[in-house]
Amino acid sequence: MGLSGNKWVSGEQKGADLFKGGSAVNLDAKGRLAFPTRYREDLMTRCEGRVVLTAHGDRCLLLYPLPDWDEVERKLVRLPNQNKRTRTLQRMVLGHATEIEMDKSGRILIPPRLRGFASLEKRVVLVGQGNKFEIWDEDAWDKKCAEWISDDGNDLPDSLESLTL
Repeated sequence: MGLSGNKWVSGEQKGADLFKGGSAVNLDAKGRLAFPTRYREDLMTRCEGRVVLTAHGDRCLLLYPLPDWDEVERKLVRLPNQNKRTRTLQRMVLGHATEIEMDKSGRILIPPRLRGFASLEKRVVLVGQGNKFEIWDEDAWDKKCAEWISDDGNDLPDSLESLTL
């Protein structure tokens, strides 16, 4: 797969550390995900191992350290919900939100309902996305990556036009 994981790097977001990189990991028979060791100490320090796991419309899961989730939750709750897409987003993200505590071995138990939502079986990919992780079924991640690579990128928003990578 060619994914490499990295430690958190200092970010601009109120001095918070940001997640980056990716790791392919196995779920055990009970549906537990063991965090790679490079993230465990940081998660324990940052949020005492307390995280929130929720669903995303791309059929993956989002995992936030609890302090970061609190901010996301506040923003979602304050959105005016007269718009159908806004209500759908609130229902999806808030309605699936589950607080989870990491065990002494650095594992979290992904509830069956969320495992089913994201079609997580054995091989999953943990992808750092700044203030959160995405958790994908490995095959679904590989397919999405192929789609993203083949996308011509002509529909970039104006805010990204000046971004040079």
